[in-house]
Amino acid sequence: QVQLAESGGGSVQAGGSLRLSCTASRSTYSYSMGWFRQAPGKEREGVAAIDNDGSTSYTDSVKGRFTISRDNSKNTLYLQMDSLRPEDTAMYYCAADLDGASTAPQALGILFSSRPPAPHDYGYWGQGTQVTVSS
Repeated sequence: QVQLAESGGGSVQAGGSLRLSCTASRSTYSYSMGWFRQAPGKEREGVAAIDNDGSTSYTDSVKGRFTISRDNSKNTLYLQMDSLRPEDTAMYYCAADLDGASTAPQALGILFSSRPPAPHDYGYWGQGTQVTVSS
């Protein structure tokens, strides 16, 4: 098991930036990690993910604006969010895939980078941090 704790959320104006952090209770260097978000009345959606080799994937709406990274020496996952838009407003969660579900499709030739992260592939979740973007 692993405990995850997000930080860095807040309120910004459109066009601004935020950097989210997610600190794990133990080493996660060999696992895929992801960021997800959920707006009121909407389903949780995958935003970005990074696997143990450093491959990344993004949902289309954040490509070119958000950057996921990890510092394995600090057991920390990051999400740099630039050019924020009001539609980015949501609760943001980080999650860990300890079972390999997120990379399993590679056995069928489906690259990790070719699809946004799917919530059902990740079994361990943080409590979330709120991001609010005003116009």
